[in-house]
Amino acid sequence: MAASSGVEDLSITTASDDLTTEDSEDKCGEEPKAEDQDAEDDEPREPVVRETPDNIKLDAVVNTLAFHPKQDIFAAGDIDGDIYVYSYSCTEGESKELWSSGHHVKSCRKVAFSRDGEKLFSVSKDKSVHLMDVEAGKLVTRITKAHSVPINAMLLVDENVLATGDDGGTLKVWDMRKGTSFMDMKHHDDYISDIAVDAAKRTLLTSSGDGTMGVFNIKRQRFELLSEFQSGELTSVAIMKQGKKVVSGSSEGTVYIFNWNGFGATSDRFTVKAESVDCIVPITDSILCAASMDGVIRAINILPNRVLGCIGQHVGEPIEEIACSRDSHFLASCAHDQMIKFWDISSVCDMTVSDYRKRKKKGGNLKSLSKKAHGGGDNFFSGLMEATEESKEENEEDDGEEEDSDSD
Repeated sequence: MAASSGVEDLSITTASDDLTTEDSEDKCGEEPKAEDQDAEDDEPREPVVRETPDNIKLDAVVNTLAFHPKQDIFAAGDIDGDIYVYSYSCTEGESKELWSSGHHVKSCRKVAFSRDGEKLFSVSKDKSVHLMDVEAGKLVTRITKAHSVPINAMLLVDENVLATGDDGGTLKVWDMRKGTSFMDMKHHDDYISDIAVDAAKRTLLTSSGDGTMGVFNIKRQRFELLSEFQSGELTSVAIMKQGKKVVSGSSEGTVYIFNWNGFGATSDRFTVKAESVDCIVPITDSILCAASMDGVIRAINILPNRVLGCIGQHVGEPIEEIACSRDSHFLASCAHDQMIKFWDISSVCDMTVSDYRKRKKKGGNLKSLSKKAHGGGDNFFSGLMEATEESKEENEEDDGEEEDSDSD
């Protein structure tokens, strides 16, 4: 019995060993089981880091954008009167809405952060001025009937002084500590499109739909003068070249340049082959970005005057506004496609332009200055070349160069 029992045990052991061997061979050749695949999927993935933050789609057309001066945050206002504050990041999926506000009852036309980043100012078609706490997302101050007609433009002069311009051409300058205006002047015949101030906080400049630029003295609280009338609406204004030049865009696609303290007449001008130059933002002392109704954002050098190339585009959609981040690394844009897009402009800041200019070939393409700018394709960029008024005449005479004026 004992011998028989040993044989049976040996037989069972051998069979068991054979089975284990076969199972091992089968497992080597078969696909991983579903539970094993799930375990692999549960493993943390490396975050995807892009060159720019992801685009953001809103429910309505965005009119205005502003970047926070100290944090990776921006604010946006739309045609429904809503204001959104987002954090942005190049890491995929990390840009998120922090809060939103619906205090304006009509379209939000402009937003701006205070220099310490703690306050957010906004103006609206509902004629009101709002001041909000950025961290809490709560309304702090409301001036309900700041203007008698819709407000279109706003500039924060300093922490307590705010300038606003309306659709009727009236400029007001406010002491926000009191909630009252100490300047109330109407010298434009059409809407005020943009406002700029010099480094000394002494002189306010306004661009207007009536084709003129206005000059106002804040310190003396008085109107100085209007520039000569230009052929189209002046849509934007900025101070460049260490305060020596003032640049204004127009609805005709012309860029006008004024000498400081020579505001009555332009010192130079050149045309861009675009439907308009609606919004300009200085990136360096010589380079600005300009947005147009044709949906293209161009980088433009001032004196010598050059269109350097395309930053990006909202294909076929008019651009409402562009804004530069605090570190000048990103440009954000909003258009009628309800999209907020981000563009890498870090390389643009390092560009230099010589006075010598080679003759461009007809039908050439606008140079792409960012990888995302390639999205439109060659057909889209075909023919989007700049043409100065001087170069048009010189090309007809078969002259290969053009000169840029820089009168002081």
